[in-house]
Amino acid sequence: MRFFAFALTLFLYFPATAQYQTRFELSGGKQTPTYQEGIAFYQKLAKNFPQIQITEKGPTDSGLPLHLVLYSKNKEFDIRKLKSQGKAILLINNAIHAGESDGVDASMLLLRDIATNPQKFPELENVVLAIIPFYNIGGALNRNSTTRTNQDGPEEYGFRGNARNYDLNRDFIKSDTRNARSFAAIFHELDPDLFADTHVSNGADYQYVMTLDYAQKDKLGGQLGTFNEEVFLPYMYKHLKEAGYEATPYVNSWGQTPDKGFVQFPDWPRYSTGYAALFHTIGVMTETHMLKPYDQRVKSTYAYLHGNIKFLAAHREQLLKLRKETKESVKTQEKFAITWQVNKEKNTQIEFKGYEPEYVTSEVSGEKRLHYDRTKPFTKTIPFYDTYVPLDEVTKPAAYIIPQGWHNVIALLKLNKVEMKQLENDTEMAVETYYIENYESPKTPFEGHYWHTSVSLRKENQSLTFKKGDWYIPVNQWTNRYIIETLEPKAVDSFFKWNFFDTILQAKEHYSGYVFEDLAAELLKKSPELKAKLDAKRKAEPEFVKDANAQLDFIYDQSAYREKEYLRYPVFRVMK
Repeated sequence: MRFFAFALTLFLYFPATAQYQTRFELSGGKQTPTYQEGIAFYQKLAKNFPQIQITEKGPTDSGLPLHLVLYSKNKEFDIRKLKSQGKAILLINNAIHAGESDGVDASMLLLRDIATNPQKFPELENVVLAIIPFYNIGGALNRNSTTRTNQDGPEEYGFRGNARNYDLNRDFIKSDTRNARSFAAIFHELDPDLFADTHVSNGADYQYVMTLDYAQKDKLGGQLGTFNEEVFLPYMYKHLKEAGYEATPYVNSWGQTPDKGFVQFPDWPRYSTGYAALFHTIGVMTETHMLKPYDQRVKSTYAYLHGNIKFLAAHREQLLKLRKETKESVKTQEKFAITWQVNKEKNTQIEFKGYEPEYVTSEVSGEKRLHYDRTKPFTKTIPFYDTYVPLDEVTKPAAYIIPQGWHNVIALLKLNKVEMKQLENDTEMAVETYYIENYESPKTPFEGHYWHTSVSLRKENQSLTFKKGDWYIPVNQWTNRYIIETLEPKAVDSFFKWNFFDTILQAKEHYSGYVFEDLAAELLKKSPELKAKLDAKRKAEPEFVKDANAQLDFIYDQSAYREKEYLRYPVFRVMK
């Protein structure tokens, strides 16, 4: 009854005229619009309300463009002017997984209510609302009623993969898709102060309609991380509870039941909130519960988005100031964490409302299977492991140098507002150079890549000559986190790990053994140091002594004949 009462209040409070009713409302909360219906709805609002603008932005893999909808109370849509006026910006991204359409409907209802009842939303005096109606357009067009196997509505929905079958919430850092590149352009045009990415979760069963998957406080870092933890999140949890949708952190309990506690989901830069954090934007993925009725999920998402607007109105000046200070401080920050691990010795005790898990006999296999008993709700205090500590840290260089041939990397750096310049002449410089000592790769691809793990490096100081046109990237920018987390090869979602530099992992030149035998003997005669290294390896590794080819390889690798590019990471660190 509580949910029904809130829903009734919501739609009496914001009466919808017939011409602006949505498919969601007309179907009694059971259906979501098609892509074409959704865009037509926003176009109609923009035509009839001068505070609303809808524009086509960059392309997507579907062949159709991303749309951006803006609500600006003063009818100004130039983002630079709005920022100069001190406006705060909320960016809402919908249908990244097109079967998770809750935000599509919630955003349509929210903007309609704002347009037709502006007096009910005084918070928008200094807040600009930005909405991407459908991010995964290809998925939205691939409409069906079966692929969200366990989800309670809507009756039809889109598909998780985009037009090229990418999961777009793994693509923010690598940007394989046109969707991701167009999103990056929108994101940097807006430079949002809050970011909401609307989702539906799967996994465990529990009492909540809404859960929040938010920027990890230690990764967000500094005063902004503290603000997120101590000001923003408590405000949003309180707001949602008062709206009738008490929430909890995203229930990340794969392989176990949440009654024993769970770990905060790590928002690596491949994900939307992790990407936003690189640019000092607080982000949240709303994760409604797939087993709850669709109308409840949409209304809880509406409540969350409205809460974001209210929060920005109340804390706008503080948040804008913190973001500005963070952007300045990161310019001179010396050390950066590039990999993280959860601290299992530290946790936050949270009150969790779940259902008792039990293991019953499967009617399919006859084996024991997990079952959540909804007749046995509980409220327990459980550990929430929400502290991460750096595993690897690097000291930032003064600059990176990237040879101009790596134009794919340069293009992404430019897209993400990294400032750089090309060398005007051939120039010799002292640099730190990485060599890839070891790495592991899976047997099957992940999101179109054989993502590298367990990367180990060797570092050498070298004097190298770089060519006119090579790119010099100073590390004194507000984008430093993006620069370092993409260019340091050991970083969680570095360009190296995502296979951007795999051509260096294969030698292009080699030798003929029967010819190199004589040259190898000459090299050993001329270099007592090389012979000593070979003897030491023979002594340490009995199997090596029996392998003639391995010994030739060892000599070749230590000689001037080994190509310089092999295993040499082609991003160089200038330390002075």
